[in-house]
Amino acid sequence: MSDQQRPEKLRLDKWLWAARFYKTRSLAKAAVEGGKVHLGGQRVKVSKEISVGDILQIRQGWDEKVIQVKVLSGQRRGAPEAQALYAETAESLEKREAEAAARKAAGGMLDRPAQRPTKKQRRQIHRFKEQP
Repeated sequence: MSDQQRPEKLRLDKWLWAARFYKTRSLAKAAVEGGKVHLGGQRVKVSKEISVGDILQIRQGWDEKVIQVKVLSGQRRGAPEAQALYAETAESLEKREAEAAARKAAGGMLDRPAQRPTKKQRRQIHRFKEQP
């Protein structure tokens, strides 16, 4: 896309889809409406127009990314081209790596049962919790 064809402003949901943060525009819309995407620290609407240089906070699962919009594009392309649309801040990258390492380290400490409790075990749990 040449510089003359690049838009100056673009809908947030369309850009999130084109930058491959979400698989469909409807998923991008749901994330924005659910408060998972903030622009400049504020919740925004789906139709909010973003421009180059805007700072977005995007929460996906356990991770929160702080990115700066570098290029606007309304077309979904390959992953390498999509990654060129934004730049993640260094602080965000460090924070995500540290949190991932902490989750990985804590993963061995969490005892997860191999199966759900039986009806008898659930009754025992309820009795135990209700004891004074």
